[in-house]
Amino acid sequence: MMTKNADKKREQMLMFCMDDMVPQNHMLRLIDKAIDWTFIYDLVEDKYCLDNGRPSMDPVMLIKIPMIQYLYGIKSMRQTMKEIEVNVAYRWFLGLDMLDPVPHFSTFGKNYTRRFKDTDLFEQIFSKILEDCMKYKLVDTEQIFVDATHVKACANSKKMRKRIAREQTLWYEKELNKEIKKDRIAHDKKPLKDKKPPKPPLSGNGDADHPQDKEDVSEDVKTQKCSITDPESGWFRKGEHKHVFAYAIETACDKHGWILGYSVHPGNEHDSRTFKSLYDKLKGYQPEMIVADAGYKTPAIAHLLLEDEIKPLFPYKRPMTKEGFFKKYEYAYDEYYDCYICPENKILTYHTTNREGYREYKSFGLFCENCPQISQCTESKDHTKMIMRHVWEEDMEKAEEIRYGIGNKQIYQLRKETIERIFGTAKEQHGFRYTQYIGKARMEMKAGLTFACMNLKKLAKILELRGKIKSSISYIFKNESKYWLYNEKWCWE
Repeated sequence: MMTKNADKKREQMLMFCMDDMVPQNHMLRLIDKAIDWTFIYDLVEDKYCLDNGRPSMDPVMLIKIPMIQYLYGIKSMRQTMKEIEVNVAYRWFLGLDMLDPVPHFSTFGKNYTRRFKDTDLFEQIFSKILEDCMKYKLVDTEQIFVDATHVKACANSKKMRKRIAREQTLWYEKELNKEIKKDRIAHDKKPLKDKKPPKPPLSGNGDADHPQDKEDVSEDVKTQKCSITDPESGWFRKGEHKHVFAYAIETACDKHGWILGYSVHPGNEHDSRTFKSLYDKLKGYQPEMIVADAGYKTPAIAHLLLEDEIKPLFPYKRPMTKEGFFKKYEYAYDEYYDCYICPENKILTYHTTNREGYREYKSFGLFCENCPQISQCTESKDHTKMIMRHVWEEDMEKAEEIRYGIGNKQIYQLRKETIERIFGTAKEQHGFRYTQYIGKARMEMKAGLTFACMNLKKLAKILELRGKIKSSISYIFKNESKYWLYNEKWCWE
Protein backbone atom coordinates (compact mmCIF):
# COMPACT_ATOMS: atom_id res chain seq x y z
CA MET A 1 0.00 0.00 0.00
CA MET A 2 1.51 3.34 -1.08
CA THR A 3 1.78 6.18 1.45
CA LYS A 4 1.23 9.74 0.31
CA ASN A 5 1.69 13.22 1.82
CA ALA A 6 4.68 12.16 3.98
CA ASP A 7 5.67 15.82 4.40
CA LYS A 8 2.45 16.94 6.06
CA LYS A 9 4.12 17.09 9.50
CA ARG A 10 6.59 19.81 8.56
CA GLU A 11 4.60 22.65 10.11
CA GLN A 12 3.51 20.84 13.26
CA MET A 13 4.35 22.45 16.61
CA LEU A 14 5.83 20.06 19.15
CA MET A 15 7.21 20.21 22.69
CA PHE A 16 10.38 18.23 23.24
CA CYS A 17 13.55 18.13 25.35
CA MET A 18 16.90 18.79 23.64
CA ASP A 19 18.50 16.01 25.67
CA ASP A 20 16.03 13.46 24.27
CA MET A 21 16.98 14.39 20.69
CA VAL A 22 20.59 13.20 21.07
CA PRO A 23 21.14 9.41 21.14
CA GLN A 24 22.73 8.03 24.28
CA ASN A 25 25.61 6.50 22.29
CA HIS A 26 26.33 9.63 20.21
CA MET A 27 30.03 10.53 20.12
CA LEU A 28 29.50 14.09 21.39
CA ARG A 29 27.48 12.79 24.35
CA LEU A 30 30.28 10.36 25.23
CA ILE A 31 32.90 13.11 24.89
CA ASP A 32 30.92 15.54 27.02
CA LYS A 33 30.66 12.90 29.73
CA ALA A 34 34.35 11.94 29.58
CA ILE A 35 35.79 15.31 30.65
CA ASP A 36 34.93 18.23 32.90
CA TRP A 37 35.00 21.23 30.58
CA THR A 38 35.09 23.81 33.37
CA PHE A 39 38.91 23.68 33.37
CA ILE A 40 38.80 26.03 30.37
CA TYR A 41 37.49 28.87 32.57
CA ASP A 42 40.67 28.76 34.65
CA LEU A 43 42.87 28.80 31.55
CA VAL A 44 41.21 31.87 29.97
CA GLU A 45 40.36 33.85 33.10
CA ASP A 46 43.23 36.30 32.65
CA LYS A 47 42.22 36.91 29.00
CA TYR A 48 39.00 38.70 29.99
CA CYS A 49 38.41 41.96 31.87
CA LEU A 50 36.67 41.48 35.21
CA ASP A 51 34.72 44.77 35.44
CA ASN A 52 34.57 46.28 31.96
CA GLY A 53 32.95 45.56 28.60
CA ARG A 54 29.83 43.69 27.58
CA PRO A 55 29.22 40.03 28.53
CA SER A 56 31.29 37.71 26.36
CA MET A 57 30.45 34.44 24.69
CA ASP A 58 30.93 31.40 26.91
CA PRO A 59 34.65 30.47 26.58
CA VAL A 60 33.79 26.75 26.79
CA MET A 61 31.45 27.06 23.81
CA LEU A 62 34.11 29.10 22.00
CA ILE A 63 36.63 26.25 22.34
CA LYS A 64 34.07 23.54 21.57
CA ILE A 65 33.26 25.08 18.18
CA PRO A 66 36.70 24.39 16.58
CA MET A 67 36.78 21.03 18.35
CA ILE A 68 33.62 20.06 16.45
CA GLN A 69 35.35 21.15 13.25
CA TYR A 70 38.46 19.04 13.86
CA LEU A 71 36.57 16.13 15.40
CA TYR A 72 34.47 15.66 12.26
CA GLY A 73 36.98 16.97 9.73
CA ILE A 74 34.80 19.85 8.55
CA LYS A 75 36.52 21.90 5.87
CA SER A 76 36.24 25.41 7.31
CA MET A 77 34.81 27.46 10.17
CA ARG A 78 32.17 28.89 7.87
CA GLN A 79 30.99 25.38 6.98
CA THR A 80 31.13 24.38 10.66
CA MET A 81 28.66 27.12 11.58
CA LYS A 82 26.31 26.00 8.83
CA GLU A 83 26.43 22.47 10.19
CA ILE A 84 25.74 23.66 13.74
CA GLU A 85 22.61 25.48 12.53
CA VAL A 86 20.91 22.25 11.44
CA ASN A 87 22.55 19.60 13.65
CA VAL A 88 20.76 19.01 16.97
CA ALA A 89 23.70 17.09 18.47
CA TYR A 90 26.07 19.98 17.73
CA ARG A 91 23.65 22.45 19.37
CA TRP A 92 23.28 20.19 22.40
CA PHE A 93 27.08 19.90 22.74
CA LEU A 94 27.47 23.69 22.64
CA GLY A 95 24.59 24.33 25.05
CA LEU A 96 22.33 25.99 22.43
CA ASP A 97 18.62 25.32 22.12
CA MET A 98 16.74 25.14 18.82
CA LEU A 99 15.95 28.87 18.80
CA ASP A 100 19.35 30.23 19.88
CA PRO A 101 21.23 32.02 17.07
CA VAL A 102 24.47 30.39 15.97
CA PRO A 103 27.59 32.61 16.34
CA HIS A 104 29.02 34.19 13.22
CA PHE A 105 31.81 32.21 11.58
CA SER A 106 34.32 35.03 12.28
CA THR A 107 33.67 34.94 16.04
CA PHE A 108 36.36 32.41 16.86
CA GLY A 109 38.89 34.11 14.56
CA LYS A 110 38.34 37.48 16.22
CA ASN A 111 38.65 35.99 19.71
CA TYR A 112 41.81 34.15 18.64
CA THR A 113 43.39 37.38 17.38
CA ARG A 114 42.39 39.44 20.44
CA ARG A 115 42.81 36.92 23.26
CA PHE A 116 44.46 33.61 22.38
CA LYS A 117 47.15 34.64 19.92
CA ASP A 118 50.75 34.25 21.17
CA THR A 119 49.59 32.12 24.11
CA ASP A 120 49.95 28.42 24.88
CA LEU A 121 46.23 27.98 25.56
CA PHE A 122 45.70 25.19 23.03
CA GLU A 123 48.78 23.30 24.18
CA GLN A 124 47.42 23.54 27.74
CA ILE A 125 44.09 22.11 26.57
CA PHE A 126 45.95 19.24 24.89
CA SER A 127 48.00 18.63 28.05
CA LYS A 128 44.90 18.67 30.30
CA ILE A 129 43.12 16.06 28.17
CA LEU A 130 46.27 13.91 28.09
CA GLU A 131 46.52 14.26 31.88
CA ASP A 132 42.96 12.92 32.22
CA CYS A 133 43.91 9.96 30.05
CA MET A 134 46.83 9.25 32.38
CA LYS A 135 44.57 9.37 35.43
CA TYR A 136 42.76 6.32 34.10
CA LYS A 137 46.16 4.58 33.65
CA LEU A 138 45.68 4.22 29.91
CA VAL A 139 49.02 5.74 28.84
CA ASP A 140 52.28 3.78 28.86
CA THR A 141 55.39 5.94 28.35
CA GLU A 142 57.93 3.12 28.58
CA GLN A 143 58.36 3.18 24.80
CA ILE A 144 57.72 6.36 22.82
CA PHE A 145 57.36 6.41 19.03
CA VAL A 146 58.46 9.58 17.21
CA ASP A 147 57.88 10.62 13.60
CA ALA A 148 56.89 13.64 11.52
CA THR A 149 54.24 14.22 8.86
CA HIS A 150 53.71 17.10 6.46
CA VAL A 151 50.57 19.22 6.20
CA LYS A 152 50.08 21.23 3.04
CA ALA A 153 50.12 24.96 3.79
CA CYS A 154 47.56 27.47 2.58
CA ALA A 155 49.95 28.82 -0.04
CA ASN A 156 50.02 28.79 -3.82
CA SER A 157 53.13 26.95 -5.00
CA LYS A 158 53.44 29.35 -7.93
CA LYS A 159 53.47 32.49 -5.79
CA MET A 160 56.95 32.54 -4.34
CA ARG A 161 60.07 34.65 -4.10
CA LYS A 162 63.71 34.16 -3.29
CA ARG A 163 65.09 35.00 0.13
CA ILE A 164 68.53 34.65 1.61
CA ALA A 165 69.02 31.33 3.37
CA ARG A 166 69.97 31.91 6.99
CA GLU A 167 72.32 29.35 8.49
CA GLN A 168 70.56 27.67 11.41
CA THR A 169 72.30 27.07 14.71
CA LEU A 170 72.34 23.36 15.50
CA TRP A 171 70.96 22.44 18.91
CA TYR A 172 74.04 20.29 19.60
CA GLU A 173 76.63 22.71 18.16
CA LYS A 174 78.02 23.91 21.51
CA GLU A 175 78.56 20.39 22.85
CA LEU A 176 79.95 19.20 19.53
CA ASN A 177 82.52 22.02 19.44
CA LYS A 178 83.74 21.00 22.89
CA GLU A 179 84.06 17.40 21.74
CA ILE A 180 85.95 18.46 18.60
CA LYS A 181 88.36 20.60 20.61
CA LYS A 182 88.96 17.76 23.05
CA ASP A 183 89.53 15.27 20.22
CA ARG A 184 91.97 17.50 18.35
CA ILE A 185 94.03 18.13 21.50
CA ALA A 186 94.14 14.36 22.13
CA HIS A 187 95.59 13.94 18.63
CA ASP A 188 98.13 16.80 19.09
CA LYS A 189 96.21 19.13 16.80
CA LYS A 190 95.54 22.79 17.38
CA PRO A 191 91.95 23.74 18.23
CA LEU A 192 89.97 25.11 15.32
CA LYS A 193 89.42 28.83 15.15
CA ASP A 194 85.95 30.17 15.85
CA LYS A 195 83.76 30.67 12.84
CA LYS A 196 83.59 34.17 11.48
CA PRO A 197 80.12 35.70 11.30
CA PRO A 198 78.69 35.51 7.78
CA LYS A 199 79.23 38.55 5.60
CA PRO A 200 76.16 40.67 4.89
CA PRO A 201 74.69 40.12 1.42
CA LEU A 202 75.67 42.50 -1.33
CA SER A 203 72.02 43.26 -2.00
CA GLY A 204 68.59 42.05 -1.03
CA ASN A 205 67.00 41.39 2.32
CA GLY A 206 66.46 37.93 3.79
CA ASP A 207 63.73 39.02 6.15
CA ALA A 208 60.47 37.14 5.70
CA ASP A 209 58.46 40.28 6.40
CA HIS A 210 60.00 42.30 3.58
CA PRO A 211 59.14 41.11 0.08
CA GLN A 212 61.97 40.82 -2.39
CA ASP A 213 62.21 39.59 -5.93
CA LYS A 214 64.68 37.17 -7.39
CA GLU A 215 66.64 39.92 -9.06
CA ASP A 216 67.10 41.76 -5.73
CA VAL A 217 69.38 39.02 -4.40
CA SER A 218 73.01 38.75 -5.41
CA GLU A 219 73.91 35.64 -7.41
CA ASP A 220 76.71 34.59 -5.04
CA VAL A 221 74.35 34.45 -2.04
CA LYS A 222 72.65 31.17 -1.16
CA THR A 223 68.87 31.53 -1.41
CA GLN A 224 65.77 29.47 -0.71
CA LYS A 225 62.18 29.58 -1.92
CA CYS A 226 59.70 31.46 0.23
CA SER A 227 55.93 31.69 -0.10
CA ILE A 228 54.45 35.16 -0.53
CA THR A 229 51.20 34.04 1.14
CA ASP A 230 52.68 32.15 4.11
CA PRO A 231 56.38 32.97 4.62
CA GLU A 232 56.62 30.71 7.68
CA SER A 233 55.93 27.54 5.68
CA GLY A 234 58.70 25.62 3.90
CA TRP A 235 59.22 24.33 0.35
CA PHE A 236 58.82 20.57 0.52
CA ARG A 237 59.08 17.56 -1.75
CA LYS A 238 58.93 13.87 -0.87
CA GLY A 239 59.31 11.03 -3.34
CA GLU A 240 57.35 11.54 -6.53
CA HIS A 241 55.01 14.12 -5.02
CA LYS A 242 54.92 17.58 -6.52
CA HIS A 243 56.62 20.49 -4.80
CA VAL A 244 54.40 22.28 -2.27
CA PHE A 245 54.72 24.64 0.67
CA ALA A 246 54.05 22.69 3.86
CA TYR A 247 54.49 22.43 7.61
CA ALA A 248 56.21 19.50 9.36
CA ILE A 249 54.31 18.24 12.42
CA GLU A 250 56.65 16.23 14.64
CA THR A 251 54.61 13.93 16.88
CA ALA A 252 55.17 11.37 19.64
CA CYS A 253 52.89 8.63 20.93
CA ASP A 254 52.99 5.54 23.14
CA LYS A 255 52.46 1.91 22.10
CA HIS A 256 48.69 2.24 22.61
CA GLY A 257 48.41 5.19 20.22
CA TRP A 258 47.96 8.00 22.78
CA ILE A 259 49.49 11.21 21.46
CA LEU A 260 52.05 12.53 23.98
CA GLY A 261 53.40 15.66 22.31
CA TYR A 262 53.92 17.57 19.10
CA SER A 263 55.88 20.44 17.58
CA VAL A 264 55.39 22.46 14.38
CA HIS A 265 58.17 23.46 11.97
CA PRO A 266 58.56 24.64 8.34
CA GLY A 267 58.32 21.79 5.86
CA ASN A 268 61.90 22.19 4.59
CA GLU A 269 63.57 21.51 7.97
CA HIS A 270 64.97 18.02 8.50
CA ASP A 271 63.53 15.86 11.28
CA SER A 272 66.90 15.43 12.98
CA ARG A 273 67.29 19.22 13.34
CA THR A 274 63.85 19.75 14.87
CA PHE A 275 63.96 16.72 17.20
CA LYS A 276 65.24 18.61 20.25
CA SER A 277 62.13 20.80 20.62
CA LEU A 278 59.90 17.72 20.83
CA TYR A 279 62.36 15.77 22.97
CA ASP A 280 62.35 18.49 25.64
CA LYS A 281 58.61 17.83 26.08
CA LEU A 282 59.08 14.05 26.25
CA LYS A 283 61.88 13.93 28.85
CA GLY A 284 59.38 14.45 31.67
CA TYR A 285 57.74 11.11 30.87
CA GLN A 286 61.05 9.32 31.60
CA PRO A 287 60.84 6.81 28.74
CA GLU A 288 63.09 3.76 28.57
CA MET A 289 63.19 3.71 24.78
CA ILE A 290 62.49 6.11 21.91
CA VAL A 291 61.64 4.50 18.57
CA ALA A 292 62.28 6.60 15.44
CA ASP A 293 62.78 6.08 11.71
CA ALA A 294 65.97 6.45 9.67
CA GLY A 295 65.61 10.25 9.48
CA TYR A 296 66.57 10.46 13.16
CA LYS A 297 69.52 8.08 12.91
CA THR A 298 72.27 10.62 13.50
CA PRO A 299 75.23 10.66 15.91
CA ALA A 300 73.86 13.73 17.73
CA ILE A 301 70.48 12.15 18.54
CA ALA A 302 72.06 8.82 19.52
CA HIS A 303 74.49 10.66 21.82
CA LEU A 304 71.71 12.77 23.36
CA LEU A 305 69.50 9.77 24.17
CA LEU A 306 72.28 7.57 25.53
CA GLU A 307 73.55 10.43 27.71
CA ASP A 308 70.06 10.58 29.26
CA GLU A 309 70.03 6.76 29.67
CA ILE A 310 67.32 6.29 27.04
CA LYS A 311 67.65 3.51 24.49
CA PRO A 312 67.42 4.73 20.88
CA LEU A 313 65.85 2.22 18.50
CA PHE A 314 66.63 3.01 14.85
CA PRO A 315 66.14 0.87 11.73
CA TYR A 316 68.79 -0.46 9.41
CA LYS A 317 70.04 2.23 7.05
CA ARG A 318 71.60 1.18 3.78
CA PRO A 319 75.13 2.55 3.19
CA MET A 320 75.11 5.45 0.75
CA THR A 321 78.29 4.27 -0.99
CA LYS A 322 78.52 4.43 -4.75
CA GLU A 323 77.59 1.15 -6.40
CA GLY A 324 80.56 -1.10 -7.14
CA PHE A 325 82.73 0.31 -4.33
CA PHE A 326 83.63 -1.09 -0.91
CA LYS A 327 81.19 -0.25 1.87
CA LYS A 328 82.45 1.47 5.01
CA TYR A 329 81.87 -1.62 7.15
CA GLU A 330 84.37 -3.52 4.95
CA TYR A 331 87.12 -1.33 6.42
CA ALA A 332 87.94 -2.59 9.91
CA TYR A 333 88.49 -0.01 12.65
CA ASP A 334 91.31 -0.69 15.11
CA GLU A 335 90.37 1.11 18.31
CA TYR A 336 93.72 0.52 20.02
CA TYR A 337 95.84 2.07 17.24
CA ASP A 338 93.06 4.44 16.09
CA CYS A 339 93.23 3.52 12.44
CA TYR A 340 91.30 1.72 9.70
CA ILE A 341 92.45 -1.37 7.82
CA CYS A 342 91.30 -1.83 4.23
CA PRO A 343 90.40 -5.19 2.59
CA GLU A 344 94.00 -5.39 1.28
CA ASN A 345 95.36 -5.00 4.84
CA LYS A 346 96.68 -1.48 4.24
CA ILE A 347 96.41 1.12 7.03
CA LEU A 348 94.43 4.36 6.88
CA THR A 349 95.88 6.68 9.54
CA TYR A 350 94.30 9.62 11.37
CA HIS A 351 94.70 12.91 9.53
CA THR A 352 92.48 15.56 11.24
CA THR A 353 89.10 16.28 12.83
CA ASN A 354 86.98 18.69 10.81
CA ARG A 355 84.37 21.24 11.92
CA GLU A 356 81.48 18.83 11.36
CA GLY A 357 82.90 16.51 14.03
CA TYR A 358 84.30 13.84 11.70
CA ARG A 359 87.77 12.35 12.05
CA GLU A 360 89.45 11.88 8.67
CA TYR A 361 91.50 8.74 8.08
CA LYS A 362 93.61 8.62 4.90
CA SER A 363 95.66 5.98 3.14
CA PHE A 364 99.10 6.40 1.52
CA GLY A 365 98.76 7.06 -2.19
CA LEU A 366 102.06 5.37 -3.05
CA PHE A 367 100.90 2.09 -1.52
CA CYS A 368 97.43 2.29 -3.05
CA GLU A 369 98.58 3.19 -6.56
CA ASN A 370 99.38 -0.43 -7.50
CA CYS A 371 96.57 -2.01 -5.46
CA PRO A 372 94.59 -4.60 -7.49
CA GLN A 373 91.32 -3.37 -5.96
CA ILE A 374 91.90 0.36 -6.38
CA SER A 375 88.93 0.63 -8.76
CA GLN A 376 86.61 -0.58 -5.96
CA CYS A 377 88.20 1.68 -3.36
CA THR A 378 88.68 5.21 -4.67
CA GLU A 379 88.68 7.35 -7.79
CA SER A 380 90.87 10.12 -6.40
CA LYS A 381 93.70 11.42 -8.59
CA ASP A 382 96.34 10.91 -5.90
CA HIS A 383 95.02 7.36 -5.18
CA THR A 384 94.24 8.30 -1.58
CA LYS A 385 91.28 6.72 0.17
CA MET A 386 89.60 8.73 2.96
CA ILE A 387 87.16 7.40 5.59
CA MET A 388 85.39 9.63 8.08
CA ARG A 389 84.39 8.62 11.60
CA HIS A 390 82.29 10.85 13.83
CA VAL A 391 83.47 11.71 17.32
CA TRP A 392 80.16 10.21 18.56
CA GLU A 393 80.47 7.12 16.36
CA GLU A 394 80.59 4.92 19.47
CA ASP A 395 77.06 6.03 20.33
CA MET A 396 75.92 5.02 16.85
CA GLU A 397 77.50 1.60 17.38
CA LYS A 398 75.68 1.22 20.70
CA ALA A 399 72.41 2.14 18.99
CA GLU A 400 73.15 -0.52 16.37
CA GLU A 401 73.65 -3.09 19.14
CA ILE A 402 70.27 -2.12 20.62
CA ARG A 403 68.65 -2.80 17.24
CA TYR A 404 69.83 -6.42 17.46
CA GLY A 405 68.36 -6.83 20.96
CA ILE A 406 65.77 -9.53 21.60
CA GLY A 407 62.26 -8.29 20.83
CA ASN A 408 63.37 -4.89 19.49
CA LYS A 409 62.51 -5.81 15.90
CA GLN A 410 58.92 -6.45 16.97
CA ILE A 411 58.86 -3.16 18.90
CA TYR A 412 59.99 -1.22 15.82
CA GLN A 413 57.29 -2.88 13.72
CA LEU A 414 54.69 -1.34 16.05
CA ARG A 415 55.31 2.01 14.34
CA LYS A 416 52.77 1.20 11.63
CA GLU A 417 50.16 0.44 14.32
CA THR A 418 50.91 3.54 16.41
CA ILE A 419 52.42 6.70 14.97
CA GLU A 420 51.72 5.87 11.31
CA ARG A 421 48.11 5.03 12.13
CA ILE A 422 47.73 8.33 13.98
CA PHE A 423 48.85 10.28 10.91
CA GLY A 424 46.56 8.28 8.64
CA THR A 425 43.54 8.79 10.92
CA ALA A 426 44.27 12.50 11.34
CA LYS A 427 44.46 13.06 7.59
CA GLU A 428 41.53 10.88 6.55
CA GLN A 429 39.03 11.69 9.31
CA HIS A 430 40.10 14.97 10.94
CA GLY A 431 41.08 17.24 8.04
CA PHE A 432 44.82 17.12 8.73
CA ARG A 433 45.93 16.66 5.13
CA TYR A 434 46.06 20.42 4.56
CA THR A 435 45.36 23.63 6.44
CA GLN A 436 43.44 26.77 5.56
CA TYR A 437 45.23 28.77 8.24
CA ILE A 438 48.20 31.01 7.54
CA GLY A 439 51.16 31.16 9.91
CA LYS A 440 52.95 28.81 12.27
CA ALA A 441 50.99 29.97 15.34
CA ARG A 442 47.64 29.03 13.80
CA MET A 443 49.11 25.74 12.61
CA GLU A 444 50.12 24.99 16.20
CA MET A 445 46.55 25.70 17.27
CA LYS A 446 45.20 23.31 14.63
CA ALA A 447 47.66 20.57 15.58
CA GLY A 448 46.98 20.94 19.30
CA LEU A 449 43.19 20.82 18.99
CA THR A 450 43.26 17.99 16.41
CA PHE A 451 45.44 15.78 18.60
CA ALA A 452 43.38 16.73 21.67
CA CYS A 453 40.22 15.62 19.82
CA MET A 454 41.82 12.31 18.85
CA ASN A 455 42.85 11.57 22.44
CA LEU A 456 39.46 12.67 23.74
CA LYS A 457 37.58 10.56 21.22
CA LYS A 458 39.58 7.51 22.22
CA LEU A 459 39.11 8.21 25.94
CA ALA A 460 35.34 8.60 25.53
CA LYS A 461 35.02 5.24 23.77
CA ILE A 462 37.10 3.42 26.39
CA LEU A 463 35.13 4.92 29.29
CA GLU A 464 31.88 3.95 27.60
CA LEU A 465 33.16 0.39 27.17
CA ARG A 466 34.24 0.26 30.81
CA GLY A 467 30.79 1.43 31.86
CA LYS A 468 29.15 -1.38 29.90
CA ILE A 469 31.53 -3.94 31.42
CA LYS A 470 30.78 -2.70 34.96
CA SER A 471 27.03 -2.86 34.39
CA SER A 472 27.40 -6.40 33.04
CA ILE A 473 29.47 -7.40 36.08
CA SER A 474 26.89 -6.02 38.51
CA TYR A 475 24.14 -7.90 36.66
CA ILE A 476 26.07 -11.18 36.90
CA PHE A 477 26.75 -10.72 40.60
CA LYS A 478 23.06 -10.16 41.21
CA ASN A 479 21.83 -13.09 39.12
CA GLU A 480 24.63 -15.65 38.90
CA SER A 481 27.16 -17.07 41.31
CA LYS A 482 29.45 -18.92 38.90
CA TYR A 483 31.53 -15.93 37.84
CA TRP A 484 33.91 -13.78 39.79
CA LEU A 485 36.26 -10.92 38.97
CA TYR A 486 40.02 -10.91 39.52
CA ASN A 487 42.20 -7.97 38.45
CA GLU A 488 39.52 -6.77 36.03
CA LYS A 489 39.70 -10.03 34.01
CA TRP A 490 37.11 -12.73 33.56
CA CYS A 491 37.95 -16.02 35.23
CA TRP A 492 36.00 -19.23 35.52
CA GLU A 493 35.54 -20.53 39.06
